[in-house]
Parts: sequence; C-alpha cells; structure tokens
Amino acid sequence: MSSYQAPEDRAYIQALIDGAPKEAGAFFNLKYTAERTDGAIPAKYRELISIGVALTTQCAYCIESHVQNAVKAGATREEIAETVFIAAALRAGGAAGNGLLAMRLFDEARGTPPPSAD
Repeated sequence: MSSYQAPEDRAYIQALIDGAPKEAGAFFNLKYTAERTDGAIPAKYRELISIGVALTTQCAYCIESHVQNAVKAGATREEIAETVFIAAALRAGGAAGNGLLAMRLFDEARGTPPPSAD
C-alpha cells in the first residue's frame, strides 16, 4: 500500500453509503444537525469546535473540511491556531487523566492499597 487517506479515496463515498444506507442516513442526519446554522452556537464557533474535535480524532478529511468551513464563517488564522493548542492541551490532559487510571490499575494488579486522599 502506497498511502493512507488520499484525497482520491473520496471516490468511495457513494460505495460506502450504498453499503450501509440506513447507517449512512443516520450519520448524515446527525452530521447535518450538528453543523446547522440556526442553533444557539454560531457557525464560526461550531466550526472551531469541530476543528478541535477533528484534531483530537485525527481525521484529516474532517480537519480539511472544517477549516474551510471555519474560514467561510469568518474564523481567523489566530482563532484556528488557538484551537489547535486548546485541542493539544486537552488531548494531553486526557492522557494525564487516564494516567491516574493506569496508576490505580497498577496498584490493583500488585495488590497495593490506594494512596491516602489526605
């Protein structure tokens, strides 16, 4: 295999939809609802949130489309840059938070009592 997530892969969209039409319909309904422009959250902020999520889920197609949508909605380069670092901080924070679980699981595996909360 020469590459992953190539733009040419978009040629398979219809095949994917045709392979699971009910699931695709449900997905697109959720997608369109989340991306609506008549909600309490303005379109620009919806797109910045979407960029942050796309960065943490590492979906190149999502990053591309939501950056384009954010620009159309009036987002600035600085807003996108801040979104990148907010997403990075939260992803790192998630790893640290899950590190607490890892420490507890280590103690449980060794039969060590948990540390005192004092």
